[in-house]
Amino acid sequence: MDLETSPPDLYGRPRADRFFARLTAFGDWYSPALGRPGLRRSPRRGEARGVPPLYLVVVSHRVVAEDVVELRLADPSGGTLPAWQPGARVRVTLPSGRERHYSLCGDPADRHAYRIAVRRIADGGGGSVEVHDALHVGVRLRVLRPRNGFAFCGEEKVLFLAGGIGVTPLLPMARAAQHAGVDWRLVHTGRSTAALPYTAELTALDPARVTVRTDDAQGVPDAAELLAHAPRGAAVYVCGPAPMLLAVQRALPASPAAALHFERFGAAPIRDGHPFALRIGDTTLTVPADRSALDVARELRPDLPYSCRQGFCGTCVLKVSAGTPEHRDRRLTDEQRAAGLLLPCVSRAAAGETLVLEV
Repeated sequence: MDLETSPPDLYGRPRADRFFARLTAFGDWYSPALGRPGLRRSPRRGEARGVPPLYLVVVSHRVVAEDVVELRLADPSGGTLPAWQPGARVRVTLPSGRERHYSLCGDPADRHAYRIAVRRIADGGGGSVEVHDALHVGVRLRVLRPRNGFAFCGEEKVLFLAGGIGVTPLLPMARAAQHAGVDWRLVHTGRSTAALPYTAELTALDPARVTVRTDDAQGVPDAAELLAHAPRGAAVYVCGPAPMLLAVQRALPASPAAALHFERFGAAPIRDGHPFALRIGDTTLTVPADRSALDVARELRPDLPYSCRQGFCGTCVLKVSAGTPEHRDRRLTDEQRAAGLLLPCVSRAAAGETLVLEV
C-alpha cells in the first residue's frame, strides 16, 4: 500500500468484525532458519554458533480475552531462563513443526517463566489454532532464546499505540516506563473491550495514563486522533496491523510526536511490484503485482513453511532452477543467492519473468 493512499480504515478492513482475520504470525528477523536444506546461518544474523535452544514446558494455559490465550513456558527442571528486555520475541517450534514468533509480554524480572499471548485466527496459517488447541499444560517445546528487534529506548516522553494483540510487546515497555518515571501514555484499540487482553494489568500501572478505545463504543479511530494523545516531542511505539502502521507514519509529521518505533504483525505492503510467474512442477502460477510469491505458491502447496514474511528468518527458503529473481530479503548471502536460493515471502522477479521452483 502506498503511503499516499489511505487504507479503508485504520485496520485495513472493510468491516469491524474482520480485524483479526488480516493478521499473520509474527516474524523475528534475528532468528536463523532451522532444518531447511541449503540454508546455513548467516554470520550477520541469528543464533550465535554453539548457543543451544531452550526446551521448555507449558506450565499455564489460560484465556485472557476473547479468542486470546496466554501461555507460560518454563524450564522443566525449574532453572532460570535467559534474560530479556521489553520488545523481545521468542521463536517457538510447535508440535506440528511449524515455527512461530511471539512477543514476550511478562515481566523481565521473572527469570522462571516466559509469558506469551496468542490470538486465534481461524483462517490464518494454522499456528494460532495449534497454540489454542494443542499446547496444553505439560507440552514441551523447542524455543530459541529471546531476540529483540523492537527495543524500548526509554525516552523521556512516550506514547504507546497498541492494535489488539499488538499490546504484547508494549505491555513490558509500559511497565518499564512506569518504573523509570517516564512521562508515558498508552492507547489500546480494538473491536470491543472483551477482545482486548491485559486491560486490567495495564490500567493497574496508572489508570490516568491508559486509554482503552474500542470500535463498538466509539467507532474506528483515525491515526491523527490516536497521535493526539502524545506528549509534545514524544517518541511513539506502535504495534499492530500494517494499515495501522502506515496510517500512523503518515500522520506523524502533523502530530505532537517527534519519533516513531514500530513492529509489524506480518509482511510489509509490496512496493514497486510487477506481475511475474512461478512454475512448480507442471503448473504455472501468476504472481500479481500486489501479492507475494510465497502466498501464490502456497495456494498450490499449502504445506510450504513460512514464519516472518519479512525476509529475515529464512524459514520459507526455496531453490530456483531457472529464471532471474529480484532478491529483496535481508537474510541470504551472495553465495546463497548465486546457488539459486530465494526467499519468496519478499523476493520477486521482473515483469514477465518466470521463476522455476524446486519444491
